[in-house]
Amino acid sequence: MKKVMLKLLSAAAMVGMIATSVQADEAAMAAAGAEVFKRCQACHSTDSSKNAFGPSLIGVVGREAASLPRFAYSEALKKSGITWTEDNLRQWVADNTKLVPGTRMRHVSISDIAEQDYLIAYLKTL
Repeated sequence: MKKVMLKLLSAAAMVGMIATSVQADEAAMAAAGAEVFKRCQACHSTDSSKNAFGPSLIGVVGREAASLPRFAYSEALKKSGITWTEDNLRQWVADNTKLVPGTRMRHVSISDIAEQDYLIAYLKTL
């Protein structure tokens, strides 16, 4: 019985350490993503009460494209039917004009996979 309890306690401790490590990794990735986001902040707001030249990115992960009120989206984006999944965000930041031909957003390629991961981790925190 003692051996079983010891194994259970050991397993629980390992799960706790892994969870703490994953949270630390996510926080580090989001912090790196905040640096990558500096390329985007000239046009995009992280304030939910206002849009800038581009729409606010608060809550963008999982949101339907062209769905924020008070922003004049391109017809191409309105008709795209896209939801901003991690995969679609990755494609968008790599080559938005390829994903949605006719979009008005100026193409700013972030082709580095690690930078894409960091940026998406950061966007998930907004």
